Amino acid sequence: MKILTLNCLSHSIKYHLFTWEGKSVLASGTVDRVGLGGSCLCQKIPGLAPYLVEIDNADHQGAIAALIAALTDPQHGIIADVGEISAVGHRVAHGGKEFRHSVQIDSHVLSVIRKQQHLAPLHCTPNIAGIEAAMVQLPNILHVAVFDTAFHSTMPEHAYLYPLPYEWHENYGVRRYGFHGPSHYYLSRRAAVLLNKSADSCNLITIHLDRGVSLCAIRNGLSIDTSMGMTPLGGAVMETRCGDIDPGIPAFIMQEMDLSPQEMEQVLNHKSGIYGITGQRLERQLFLQAVLAGDNRCKLALEMETYRIRKYIGAYLAVIGPLDGLVFSAGTGASEWLTREMTLHGLECFGIQFDRELNRTVQLEQGDVELTGEGSLLRTFVIPTSEERVIVDDVVAVADTYRNHLRYDF
Repeated sequence: MKILTLNCLSHSIKYHLFTWEGKSVLASGTVDRVGLGGSCLCQKIPGLAPYLVEIDNADHQGAIAALIAALTDPQHGIIADVGEISAVGHRVAHGGKEFRHSVQIDSHVLSVIRKQQHLAPLHCTPNIAGIEAAMVQLPNILHVAVFDTAFHSTMPEHAYLYPLPYEWHENYGVRRYGFHGPSHYYLSRRAAVLLNKSADSCNLITIHLDRGVSLCAIRNGLSIDTSMGMTPLGGAVMETRCGDIDPGIPAFIMQEMDLSPQEMEQVLNHKSGIYGITGQRLERQLFLQAVLAGDNRCKLALEMETYRIRKYIGAYLAVIGPLDGLVFSAGTGASEWLTREMTLHGLECFGIQFDRELNRTVQLEQGDVELTGEGSLLRTFVIPTSEERVIVDDVVAVADTYRNHLRYDF
């Protein structure tokens, strides 16, 4: 069974072709600059040189047609015919209250996703475009929606409700939903393997640290709280998103600067966070170089980012109880020694000790690395996430090839 996974963003698509029987990735790739002109596809197949191809003015429909052509290319592809693809797993940012687990996509499911795309318009709109395009390009096969919010559906009411008029929750679905669910789910199961414990007996804090940042409090294998909220805007400091702020600030600035709600939303999503503090739109590596070179605004931004993460760790220690482990992951969390070191600094009072020298040598290509220091009361890991593997497992679960997939060990 060959399964294609799609993660469709506003201007890019990430894809993987996975073989279920071999439990391995046959091919992976990205299509960049979708809808912007000058699009480019880069495909990687183990053992072969990367395949690069330019695409003229691709929208999501054209981008998915291009990646299918790349997968089936006689010289650079990995499958002879598109008919070898049995199913497609789509990452969908928001499941709202309706979807607590992955589901097969049909016209009804797609209509519900459309109705709630306003809860995460930056993510759901391209998610929908990708689904529609893939169902045209790959008809008559199984398409499955895997929701970022589903893993967090186990949060108790007192954690997911906001102290706002209750009818807002009843009438408009205002509540904490959380995101990066496939990542936190994978990290929780993989950490359980490394801890040599069953997943349902593990207490963890998982940190998905990339352009978007979220933390998850996991008790007995289940999400009981998470830092992102009703939208992906809440929580920690992010690349261009503000995270948690005084809710009175937007109304104040809208009055002072005569901004519309849409203009305010643009500022909070695209002109805040690290970009807002530094005033520079820097690639992460250049940002870190500026920090190490002594740029004051960049240093301040990194201090704010790691301080906010550290506060969340302290809060989640209070709500989880005795902790088994702390997990760093995703592009920034798995590759940046400085960010991890600054985050962990000062947590010795909670019994968290980490190996500083080892932390500085960790490379993303190493895979799972344990950073636990001597005398630590809990274990600290760097675990590269695999959201694609979770999507594949959920596709197979929806296809009913195996059961009880939530207890699958990675």
